[in-house]
Amino acid sequence: MPAPSRSPSLASVHADVWHANALAHAPGRVLATGHAALDAQLPGGGWPLGALTEILQPPGVHGEWRLLMPALARCGTETVVLVGAPQVPFVPALAAQGLPPNRLLWVAASAAPQRLWAAEQALRCAGVDAVLAWLVQVRPDQLRRLQMAAAEYAKLLFVLRPQQAQDASSPAVLRLLLGAGSPASAGPDAAAPDALAVHVLKRRGPPLAQPLQLAARPARLARVLAASTRAGPDRVDGATVPLAAEYSHALARTAAHA
Repeated sequence: MPAPSRSPSLASVHADVWHANALAHAPGRVLATGHAALDAQLPGGGWPLGALTEILQPPGVHGEWRLLMPALARCGTETVVLVGAPQVPFVPALAAQGLPPNRLLWVAASAAPQRLWAAEQALRCAGVDAVLAWLVQVRPDQLRRLQMAAAEYAKLLFVLRPQQAQDASSPAVLRLLLGAGSPASAGPDAAAPDALAVHVLKRRGPPLAQPLQLAARPARLARVLAASTRAGPDRVDGATVPLAAEYSHALARTAAHA
């Protein structure tokens, strides 16, 4: 009489099941985001490779480069594809942060079907490390196709969508909502008006009640601004203007063109 088969454990049947009060283990490899506070709140401690990450933003907020640049700069040596970026990337600023021009490919597709096709083809290319796709109108099944392509080739995939898509269904394993930082937040960036607030809408783990407050500027630039403030004002076009304000305006122009 054959021995009764042993029932497989729940963990082996559902490898992606996790306790509701704890972060899940990442099902695959991850890449550190470059923001320690954010890594601490993500399964595995970083951006998931081979999975869809969705980033939502309200009108007037363009924080994707500040959020993604640390990871994009060190995700590999191959191409980072930008599909439907709303503005031409400001290459000098990206190069200064570690993403050289020869790694960038900007696909200026305007129609949604073109963007979806270009993003899927890019994910299937061997010489691509990451794909960023700006999609306004997109169906869940179309996002699922991108998710499957990213999973098959273990690529970084970020889909940028407007905030009004927050209540729409999405197969993304990670969904974030970006916004302006709160002046009342604790820490060294408490008074920085351009700090970045990150709301974790969906992750493999418990809900995150409060948004994360990420640094307003890279550490090196923050040191330059602090030093320029201590150095006092300068003369610009006959007017006295604090050097820190000049750097801040330059940073704003860079962000606007990135």
